[in-house]
Order: sequence, then C-alpha cells, then structure tokens
Amino acid sequence: MTLKDILCTPALRPRLVQACVQLVDDEVASKGGLSGIAVKGAFKVVKAIKPGFIPEIVDGLFDEFVGALEPQHRAWAESGKTGSFGAALQSDRRATADALLSVTDNRARRTRLTQVKSLYDKLRPSAEDHVAAAVPAMARVLDPHVH
Repeated sequence: MTLKDILCTPALRPRLVQACVQLVDDEVASKGGLSGIAVKGAFKVVKAIKPGFIPEIVDGLFDEFVGALEPQHRAWAESGKTGSFGAALQSDRRATADALLSVTDNRARRTRLTQVKSLYDKLRPSAEDHVAAAVPAMARVLDPHVH
C-alpha cells in the first residue's frame, strides 16, 4: 500500500490538511531571531495578499507532498517497518525537507503571484533549516495513520 493510499483517503485527507495548516501556523509562530522576523513578516504579507492562501496551498499540494515522501515510506516499509514512519522521516530530516521543498520549488516556479514568488525566493535559502526543524511535528501528525 502506498503512502498516498493511506493518507489521501476522502475520510482522512481533510483532517490531515487541517492539521498541516495548523502545523505551518505553529511553526511560523515559534520562529525567533532575525530569520524568524523575516519568516513571520513574509507569512503576514502572503496572508494579506491572498487571504486563505495557506490552507489553499496546503490542500492543493497535499497529494504532491505525500508523493514526495513516498520513497522514504517505501524504504521504511521494505526495511520491515522498523520503528515508526515518523522516526524514519526524522532519521534524515534533510532528505525529508528536500523532498517537501522540491514540491514548493516546483510550485513557486509556476505561480503567477509575483509577490509570493519574490518572498519565496528570498526565504528559500533558509527554508531547508526551517522545514527540517518542523519534521518532528509533521511526524507526530502522520504517525497515527501510517502503520
């Protein structure tokens, strides 16, 4: 069974999308320092440019995010499902972050929202660190559903 078969069911997907939107809000709110100011500022600008953008983008890209994690899910399943899937994601946070960012990078290249693309391009150099830091929270969202 693929990760998409597990997570993208009509009953589960909407709850996971909502949990991921909350995860994004929580992660942005938790940022501190200069990079945190930049992330929070960009987040505020994006929300002002297009209210509802974050839930819309998470929902619109959810299947692609799940697909990007499929190689890690397959490797975990082929290894005998040792530990949890979340632990497997956390074992190489950089690879997990790179997989997820490949989806947003593709989306940023295609967007017609020039202000959003400009903000993304400015924040992209530090995005891997931020996404890697969020992997444990993402693992807590996904783990109850992936066995």
